[in-house]
Amino acid sequence: MKKEKITCKEVMKHVCESLGENLNDEKCFEIKQHLESCTNCRDYFKSVEITIECYRKYNVEVPEDAHTRLMKMLGLDDK
Repeated sequence: MKKEKITCKEVMKHVCESLGENLNDEKCFEIKQHLESCTNCRDYFKSVEITIECYRKYNVEVPEDAHTRLMKMLGLDDK
């Protein structure tokens, strides 16, 4: 049985939910493979990295509900 490839939406959701997680798990391996072949997701991932770097550098306070609102805005919430 052939395993289905990970989708762009799954990549974005995982990136948003799992920052700082174990980068050696199976899901991260699938995402790394996907990023190698998908320019849109690679650009998205890079923009997330840059955003996080800026927030850390300038010590930006983020509202508690920011993650929930972001996921909803991106259409990645489970509703």
